Amino acid sequence: MRRLLSASLLLAATSALAAENPLALEEALAAVDAAHPMMQAAQADLDLALADEKIAGSGNDATLAAEAILRQGRPTTGNDDWLDDNVGRLVLRKTLLDFGRESGQVDAARQEANARRLALMDVRDARRIEIMARFFDVLLADARHDTENEFMAVHYVRWDDSKKRYDLGEMSASQLAELEAHFQDSREKRNRNLLAQRATRQRLANSLNQPGKLPSALEPPRLKQNDLPLPAYEDTLPLALESNRKLRALQARLDAVASRSDAIRAGRAPTLDVEVVAGDYSRDTATRDTVSGGLILNWPIYQGERIDGHLARQIAERTRLEAQAEQYRRELAESLLDTLQEIDWLRNSARPAAKVQIDYRDKMLDRARAEYELEMRTNLGMTMAETQQAAIRASEIEYRLALALARLEALVGRPLAEFATQTKLTEKQ
Repeated sequence: MRRLLSASLLLAATSALAAENPLALEEALAAVDAAHPMMQAAQADLDLALADEKIAGSGNDATLAAEAILRQGRPTTGNDDWLDDNVGRLVLRKTLLDFGRESGQVDAARQEANARRLALMDVRDARRIEIMARFFDVLLADARHDTENEFMAVHYVRWDDSKKRYDLGEMSASQLAELEAHFQDSREKRNRNLLAQRATRQRLANSLNQPGKLPSALEPPRLKQNDLPLPAYEDTLPLALESNRKLRALQARLDAVASRSDAIRAGRAPTLDVEVVAGDYSRDTATRDTVSGGLILNWPIYQGERIDGHLARQIAERTRLEAQAEQYRRELAESLLDTLQEIDWLRNSARPAAKVQIDYRDKMLDRARAEYELEMRTNLGMTMAETQQAAIRASEIEYRLALALARLEALVGRPLAEFATQTKLTEKQ
């Protein structure tokens, strides 16, 4: 028992020291934009899309090339010998009209970049929810450890005190073994929760992008948004279908397919280029110019199946994206309903039940203290542990409610404050 008390005092001292600088939820959420692998991958996808947009916009840029040609030729008259006919020249070329090729590719690349930008924001929402969940896991693991530690101490005292009664013949061996079994079970649960404390901290550190820096103490959060009023499902669904980031990203990709298809069809149209050449020749002739310029019209007459093949690919891509968008609309409607129902259940059923349980346990604790002072019973420690369990149940509900609200915010793609504002306006009307 002395070893147990010493360990408890050491744990309390360590907790008090760590609590000097506890980690707050707001500080943890500030790490959402850190260089986490999930964010880096999403940012890399966006950078690739932006690079493709730049490439698409440079398709008709002017080109300047230096050409050097070493060759020999035999004149048609006057001399049968082969003579040098070397050429050095600069060629400037610029497409003036492509009848929609470049603009279609640029629009498609821009829409792809927009989709990647929305996907990055979606990953950011997922990171935020992940950090909150890991933060709450640590708080619950700490609370459960303290409660199980209290249960273990109670069972140990009961078992230790009963040894004397057993020696005096006031208790049977089976009764003493039962008390020891209760103590060992409680000790196993306490040790299991001790492992959970380390595991949950490791997961929180990973979510904060600090895998080698385990947080020691956390500050209980103030979850002010847990009581914000929310509109009904029928009013929320249109907002979600309009603002959900994943759905908007799919629509952006559909717009990209449409623009890319227009660019492919423009491949049947002509192109008009301007070309300026400045050259020097080892052999002068009357038909050669040191500087020349002109317009070049290129009208494709036959290209095989290239255009039709590329268009068929875009049609298939459009069909696939439309199917994905329709499937996600259905999943979004289901997820939104499930989330709103969970919030309603937590607020109107789970939370009141937990409050009643806390009130009941507080009354039982007051009674146990009074009986303890009168030396009528010795169940004060057990009642205190059960009171802690009731408090943990209430905390679990509030944490679960906060996560459900965060998921709702991500599903709709709008801040919760907008929900509250819209609900108040609706109620006034």
